[in-house]
Amino acid sequence: MTHTLHRIGTEENLYNDYVVFAMSGKGVNDKDSGVKMRQFFSITQKHNPINMGDMKTGNWFTIPKDKIEDNIQDTSIVHAVYKDMESVSEVIKELIDADLGLSIVVSGLLGPIKAECQKQDLNPAPHTVEYSLGIFGKTSLMPSDGVLEVSTMCGHGQVAFGLIEDAVREIKAGRTTPEKAAKLLTEPCVCGVFNPVRAAELLKKMVS
Repeated sequence: MTHTLHRIGTEENLYNDYVVFAMSGKGVNDKDSGVKMRQFFSITQKHNPINMGDMKTGNWFTIPKDKIEDNIQDTSIVHAVYKDMESVSEVIKELIDADLGLSIVVSGLLGPIKAECQKQDLNPAPHTVEYSLGIFGKTSLMPSDGVLEVSTMCGHGQVAFGLIEDAVREIKAGRTTPEKAAKLLTEPCVCGVFNPVRAAELLKKMVS
């Protein structure tokens, strides 16, 4: 499974949210995989990502890009976030050509991703599909859908509900903008899978 699987939203507000990441298999192909991870970082960086990171080091809103790349290890998981399928298409194409031998995961709307895999002649296309079954239990205790749409972009829950609610209050009071607030919300997500562009759009909707 993946921690990027549970992003709550609608088809309309998930259209600009795609995550591509690479990982090795412990005890299978992890030895010396750091070199390949750095190649992945280099490839994904060329195609207009809006956030990147390595779970071992942090995201590029808090850590310089060169330091993230230098610190990539065999056990790293390197992530890149994109706001359009066109960029993801170019990434997939270049990763196929590079043939790094790593597990590549693409999270987002299944329709466009499946179509792209077929277009790139992957076989099978895609190899594996995973769905989130949603939230079970006393869902009445959960915050609003708007808050959940923002918070679930960090799969480890580091973007707290209260932090999002405070951002909404600050925007309403005119003390910050949706874009600035989205950047602050991006920082706690160490892996670099949080989408600041989508977050800003969701915040605008929440204060309107």
